[in-house]
Amino acid sequence: MALALSILDQSTIVSGRGADDAVRETLALAKLADELGYARYWLAEHHNSASHAGAAPEILISAIAATTQRIRVGSAGVMLPHYSALKVAEQFRMLEAIAPGRIDLGVGRAPGSDGRTAYALNPQAAQQTVDDFPQQVQDLLGWLGEGLPVDHPFRSIRAQPETPTAPQTWMLGSSDYGARLAAVLGLPYCFAYFITDGRGAAEALARYRHEFQPRPGRATAPYAAIGVFALCAETEAEARRLYRSRELWRLSRDRGIFPPLPSVAEAEAYPYTEAEQAHLDRIRARAIIGTPEQVRDRVSALAEELHVQEVAVLSPLHDAEARRRSVRLLAEAFGLPRAALS
Repeated sequence: MALALSILDQSTIVSGRGADDAVRETLALAKLADELGYARYWLAEHHNSASHAGAAPEILISAIAATTQRIRVGSAGVMLPHYSALKVAEQFRMLEAIAPGRIDLGVGRAPGSDGRTAYALNPQAAQQTVDDFPQQVQDLLGWLGEGLPVDHPFRSIRAQPETPTAPQTWMLGSSDYGARLAAVLGLPYCFAYFITDGRGAAEALARYRHEFQPRPGRATAPYAAIGVFALCAETEAEARRLYRSRELWRLSRDRGIFPPLPSVAEAEAYPYTEAEQAHLDRIRARAIIGTPEQVRDRVSALAEELHVQEVAVLSPLHDAEARRRSVRLLAEAFGLPRAALS
């Protein structure tokens, strides 16, 4: 089976432009991805962040689903401990009514923010334990159409609108916890490779495949994906130049600071210490950047190494046109079939 290629978008805020610009750039890029033949367009969830504008993926999904024709659109993901499973089911049933057969619901348990913000989103989440999350996911699946157990206290409550089709539910994670839960529940699984720089990916994905249990109405076999950072340009030198802004941003992220993505000029003017430069050299050695052919080959090799069927590419760039060009070049390198949209 050919490798499926998708896009993960955090609606990155860049220096010199506002969060509203980031949202509009997301909407424009999603339309381009629809035309270029990408399989899915996934929206991340972050809160109280100067780096990312995507605080409400369900709203962005609605806007993208209404303005695209073919591509699947979904969350990567909804951080379920912040919310009621019933309300999430209602939101995604509504999205399924807007775009039948094109909605993905990726769920995770990471806060997508700092602890104080997570508490502000849902003070009761502080009382939850790691054991509560699996029950939340099962309640969500029940309200999405599978039905709740006969002894469930809310069995009589139905999530509306009820539609002939249901969103495809995914489990997301960056450790083996999500992998094991996805396996037990018979769900497709996506590992956030770009968050961990690949640490733990092979182990989590192997455990997912080994422990997978088919469930009626869900996946009949393990289906795995990874989310990776990757960018390409016409030349390797240009790709590396564009990557400079991501490098400077990573220095901040690794200190627990999440600023807007700096421009290439800002990154080139930054006075890196020797230790900082050594840190970035190690990261750059693993980065998937270069010409379209170089990026295609590295993405394909990584997918084969990890035995995944799909790769979702994250390509935040300060230059919006350079980002669109990267997405276009990568689609051409993989030979994605351009959609014949009306």
